[in-house]
Amino acid sequence: MSKNELTPTGQREKFSSRLGFLLISAGCAIGLGNVYRFPIITGAYGGALFVLVYLSFLLLLGIPVMCAELAVGRASQRSIATSFEKLEKPGQKWHWMKFLGIGGNYLLMMCYTVIAGWMLLYFCKYLCNPEVADGVRFMSISGAEALGAHFGATVSSTGTVIASTLVTIVLCFLVCSLGLQKGVERVTKYMMLALFALIIGLAIYSCTLSGAGEGLKFYLIPSAESLKNVNVGTVITAAMGQAFFTLSVGIGSIAIFGSYIGKDRSLLGEAVTITALDTFVALASGFIIFPACFTFAGGVNADASTVGASFLFTTLSAIFNAMGPITGRIIGTLFFLFMIFAAYSTVIAVFENIISFWLDMTKLKRWQICLINIGLISVLALPAVFSLGLWDQVTVLGMGFLDLEDFIVSNLLLPLGSVLYVVFCTTRYGWGWDGFFGEINAGNGLKLPKWIRIYMTFVLPLIILALMVVSLVGKFA
Repeated sequence: MSKNELTPTGQREKFSSRLGFLLISAGCAIGLGNVYRFPIITGAYGGALFVLVYLSFLLLLGIPVMCAELAVGRASQRSIATSFEKLEKPGQKWHWMKFLGIGGNYLLMMCYTVIAGWMLLYFCKYLCNPEVADGVRFMSISGAEALGAHFGATVSSTGTVIASTLVTIVLCFLVCSLGLQKGVERVTKYMMLALFALIIGLAIYSCTLSGAGEGLKFYLIPSAESLKNVNVGTVITAAMGQAFFTLSVGIGSIAIFGSYIGKDRSLLGEAVTITALDTFVALASGFIIFPACFTFAGGVNADASTVGASFLFTTLSAIFNAMGPITGRIIGTLFFLFMIFAAYSTVIAVFENIISFWLDMTKLKRWQICLINIGLISVLALPAVFSLGLWDQVTVLGMGFLDLEDFIVSNLLLPLGSVLYVVFCTTRYGWGWDGFFGEINAGNGLKLPKWIRIYMTFVLPLIILALMVVSLVGKFA
C-alpha cells in the first residue's frame, strides 16, 4: 500500500463515522436495477407474492455472502488484491481470486459508466428542455413509441454518449482522488441522503395521483388472476436472481469497505442494515412508478423478460411529458437527478475498489492511479458506447457488447465470486470457519449463530451454483 494512504500512526485510513460506512456500502449495492427492474418484474411475477419470495431469498442468499465479503475485508485490512493472500494458509492459491475480482470491477464499469452517462443526458434534457428538431422541444414529444425513437437516436449519437460517459468517469474519479474521508465518504454520504430524500418525495407525490389506488393495488396485493398467469418456478428463479444480484457481492466491491472499519460492531448487523437500505430503495421505487403508470399510461405493459434501461427513457419519459410542461419538467428533472445519484454512488464505490487494488499492488499515489484509470476506463468503455451506434450490428453470443458485459458480470462473475468467498470463509481449504466466525461476531450487535455453519458450508454454495446454471440455461436454451 502507498504510504500516503496511511494515517500518521501508520494505520490504514478508516471511515470517520459508522453512518458513512453504511451509506457508502449501501450506495455500492443500490443501483439502477433497484429502480427500474425491481418494480416491473414484481408486477409481472405476481406482485406481493414476488416481494415475499424476494425478501426470503435476500435473507437466505444476500446477507450471508455479504457477511463473508465484509469479514475478509476487515480481517485482512486489504483490498481484493492481497486480502486472500493475507488470510490463506501456506501453499494455497486463493490469491488468484484477485484476478476474477478486479476483472469483474473493470468489466462492470465498462458498461455501467455508459448507462450512468445516459442518466446525465436525460437529466439535462428535462432541466433544459432543448430543441430536438425544427421548432420541437424534447418535452413536446409524446408517447412511448416516439420517445423510444428519440432514445435510440440519443444513444446511437456516438460523440454525445462518449462525452457523457467521460464526464461520469472524470467526476467520479475526482471524488475518489480526494481520499477516503474527504472525498468518497463525504460526497457519497450527502449523495445518498439526497437520494433518500428524493425517492421519498417522489413516492409521496406519486401516491397523490388519481390512479395511485389502482397502481398500489397492482403492486402490493396479489390477485387470483395474477397468480394464475405466473409460473411458481419462474417466480422463485426470478426472485433468487434479483435478491442475489442487487447487492453487488462476489467481486470485492463490498469487501473493500469492510477493510476501512474497526471491530466495534458485528458484521452481521452491518450487513442487515446495508441490505435493508438497498431493499428500501427498491420497494420505494415501486411507489413512484406504479401510481404514475396507472395514472398516465393506463397500467404497466412492460414484459419482465424484456424490460431494460430503455424503460426509463420511453415509458417513464412519456409519463413525465404527459404531466404538463411545468409539473412534468420538475418531476422528470428530480427523477433523473435521483437516477444520477443511484448510478454515481455505485460508480464511486467500484472506483474506490479499483483504486485500492492499485494501491495495494503498486507504489503509485492515489491521484496518479486516478489519472491512469480515467484514461483506461474511458478506452475500455468504447465497445459498449459503439454497441448501440457504430457497432450495432456486431454481436457475440447473440448480444451486443453492452449486454454481453452486463451478462458476464451478473450471470457469471458475481455468483462464481460469491461461491468462492463462501467456500474460502467456511472450509478448511481456505481461511476456515473459526477465523470467519470470530471475525463476523467481533463487536456489538447481531451475532451469527453456530448452527448456520452447515447451511453456509454445504447448502449456500449449491444454491448459488444452481442459480447460475439456471440463469445460463434460461439465457441460451
